Amino acid sequence: MNKLLLGMVIVAVLAGIYANNRENNELVVSVVEVKLGDVIASVTNTRAGTVDACRRSGIAPSTGGTIAGLYVKDGDSVEANQLLLELWNADFKAQLKLAERDAVATRSRSRQSCVTSSVAQRKAERLVRLQEKNVASEDAVEAAVGDAESSAAACEASKDAVKVKQAAIAIAQATLQRTQLRAPFAGVIAEINGELGEFVTPSPVGVPTPPTVDLIDNSCLYIMAPIDEVDAPEVRAGLKAWITLDAFKKRRFSGEVRRVAPYVLDLEKQSRTVDVEAVIDDPDMAILLPGYSADVEVIIDERHGVLYVPTVVVLEDSSVYVIPAGGGLVEKRIIETGLSNWEQTEVVKGLEEGDFVIRSIDREGVADGVKARIE
Repeated sequence: MNKLLLGMVIVAVLAGIYANNRENNELVVSVVEVKLGDVIASVTNTRAGTVDACRRSGIAPSTGGTIAGLYVKDGDSVEANQLLLELWNADFKAQLKLAERDAVATRSRSRQSCVTSSVAQRKAERLVRLQEKNVASEDAVEAAVGDAESSAAACEASKDAVKVKQAAIAIAQATLQRTQLRAPFAGVIAEINGELGEFVTPSPVGVPTPPTVDLIDNSCLYIMAPIDEVDAPEVRAGLKAWITLDAFKKRRFSGEVRRVAPYVLDLEKQSRTVDVEAVIDDPDMAILLPGYSADVEVIIDERHGVLYVPTVVVLEDSSVYVIPAGGGLVEKRIIETGLSNWEQTEVVKGLEEGDFVIRSIDREGVADGVKARIE
């Protein structure tokens, strides 16, 4: 009897404990508050790209010769048309000076000839007037007119001779310029392959050789990176972009898409991509160097000052679980969404600022109409 009574007491105690635990073991959920903020939709590259200069030129003299003058060094900033180096060209300089002196002499002879022509013309005009007064003979007038015309022709011929000498100067200058290497644009000297006294030759056709001077225009930098083919249709020239670099982990640089390749690369059959070029237009771009590895994030669209929730709380049927601020019954609510990305989703309709949305939607027991409290 005592054993039976003891067993009944134990069962009653356990039942009471179970009922009490069940009553206190209500559903506990984590929530996120609906707020106003910015939602940005973007796409990023699948592999790291490389920072490069918009203009980079490997240049060399157009003729072979010995370097007689080297006027820059690695890292120097140069202006457009600045003389970088010069091959031995004393003979070409002498030929140019000879052509210039010859042109000076030809111009002097031209002036002399034209002065003679002017004098002959005035003499002929004077004799014509005297003939009208029957003072000069017809033979004298004809001779004077003939001399004037001949002198005029000689003057024109001398002017043509001056033009010939000017063309000779241009030829001499062009020949001399073939021995001079000038900067085609303003930039920075990246590398010089040559020293004073070395003999340099232009690259033979079809045989690439290192350029004598590698010139970079660092006033314009861009990054070319591959975008997955699925995201490529949304990318177009003119879109805003953000560039991040491993060398500057805590910074990002502004840019703009300038070109989307008109073809798909299938170098990797399982990852087809489209190359996108983004020009870097950040005020601090002077610290960047061509060759850095970089990633580009293209901004497809953006909303500012809108309601948003974390994307993970939105179910496949565009619904969320809402709970009162102090806990209570869970409500499954259909919402209308707008712009979204992997982290945030814009809420167009169905929620208000300050609402609490359940974040722990994968927790057992979360369902419409159940009672829960907030962690």
